[in-house]
Amino acid sequence: MDATSPYIGDSERRDISPIIEEGIMINSTKGLSLLSLLFIALYTNASDISKNIPQVITINNGSEVVSLDPHKVEGVPESNIILNLLEGLVYTDVDGKTAPGVAKNWRNENYTTWIFTLRDDARWSDGTPVTAEDFVYSWRRLADPTTGSPYSSYLQNAYIENANQILKGKMPVESLGVKALDPLHLQVTLSHPVPYFIDMLSHTSMKPVNKKAIETFGDKWTQPQNFIGNGAYLLDSWIVNERIVVKRNPMYWDNKNSRIEQATFLSITSEVSDINRYRSGEVDISNSAIPPALFKKMQAENPKELYVRPYLCTFYYEINNQKTPFTDKRVRKAIKLGLDREIITNKIIAQGQTVAYGFTPTFINNGHFDLPDWANWKDEKRHQRARELLAEAGFTQDNPLKFALLYNTSDQNKQQAIVAASMWQKNIGAQVSLQNQEWKTVLQSRHEGNYDVARVTWCADYNEPTSFLNMMLSENSNNTAFYKNKSFDALLEKALIAPNDLARKQIYQQAESVLDADSAIVPVYYRVSARMVKPTVGGFKGNDPLDYTDIKRLYISEVNK
Repeated sequence: MDATSPYIGDSERRDISPIIEEGIMINSTKGLSLLSLLFIALYTNASDISKNIPQVITINNGSEVVSLDPHKVEGVPESNIILNLLEGLVYTDVDGKTAPGVAKNWRNENYTTWIFTLRDDARWSDGTPVTAEDFVYSWRRLADPTTGSPYSSYLQNAYIENANQILKGKMPVESLGVKALDPLHLQVTLSHPVPYFIDMLSHTSMKPVNKKAIETFGDKWTQPQNFIGNGAYLLDSWIVNERIVVKRNPMYWDNKNSRIEQATFLSITSEVSDINRYRSGEVDISNSAIPPALFKKMQAENPKELYVRPYLCTFYYEINNQKTPFTDKRVRKAIKLGLDREIITNKIIAQGQTVAYGFTPTFINNGHFDLPDWANWKDEKRHQRARELLAEAGFTQDNPLKFALLYNTSDQNKQQAIVAASMWQKNIGAQVSLQNQEWKTVLQSRHEGNYDVARVTWCADYNEPTSFLNMMLSENSNNTAFYKNKSFDALLEKALIAPNDLARKQIYQQAESVLDADSAIVPVYYRVSARMVKPTVGGFKGNDPLDYTDIKRLYISEVNK
């Protein structure tokens, strides 16, 4: 999914989810009790919490959200809030592991037919039960072309039966491979075996929506007075461009283990303002981007409050592959070779980010990627080759390459855009103008193809290489680079039938090599999540490489950590 900020190895993780044997998750009532106790032990120290301490927290979300409808969004700011309001069949825990959500257990046959058993105590906030039919309705709504979801292709990526034909308008939504066997049993049929399917289900787009609320209020169902959710929190208020407030949901099935009573998500776009308000005590958890100038200061002054963790996100510049002159592969490659990513990563940002020479982060699960040849070239060799390619394409000193660089509003996005434009001008003689738009407008411009080159951060929807590679499929709804290559598409389909993980890794490497040969994008660096967290915030671990802002395991204490 898209992230607003420029900064956001996969560490070892402890598996505290129920036992999985032979594709079947086993979770008895006893197992649930033990799991609950384990969660409490891990995330809550009873001595840290006093009944006299208000369980209220303020978090900077980094941007105003586009929507709170899970079928209308594609960005990190939106998902950070929606995951607290709606719960899917599974969710991602604080260690990045997939854990039971509305589904208490599941089984599958050859990774193709999946049957989920839902909790009988899962409730919507109006008190009505969450049923299998709710998921049927929700996923059909996601697939429906009239919904116009930017994430409709996620169903294709999951290979849910008939999703491809439905999205093309060739089959009705009722033919989607999802069926309610009874109120508590959901059957999902895939057209191909997908070993990582269960991990895909924690994504925002796969969460259930309330049919009654949508049919009653239409597009206004996401307003606080109309919202019906099934997550740990309720939507209390929403002041556009300022804040969203959520409150604890007494109907949530695991409400007894929640601690935070109220959370406020601020939409501060300026990273400098974010840190200043953190220092003044207005913010408890900053957004996942700290300006380089302030990073060292915070590192020196408050090292125990600074959390820097690997984040499965790639910062890159997206090239409009369908727009002249960027339809010419030589021009795209020149732009790629003309950027000094090592300087940006190690000298300008310098917070632990890793230089990126490909799209998929090298530390992702089931990923192993070799460096392209040009990664080992000296800067001058890259620049010389870039100038040669531009000359071959008809661009010279008298006829320089000209393009606009689009970025969304942010102190650091602007700074990096200025640096990148300067590098392209110096290294390859390109004339680059800067174009700034608000987050919502940038997303629209990219989907409509109204840009030349755009600043993008893509963050994993799940911890597996296809979460990145699928985005570049010819018919993917998130493919705003408008990149098309049938050989690339065929490789990803081939990966599904690979006999083992090693074979699958090799195919992923081939797919990355195709992207690089085509210079579809300009990779810059793999992000880290750099956050400031007040010492009074308990339960924050920062171990999830997806960096979800899930507040149900947090609490406020007086303990100085």
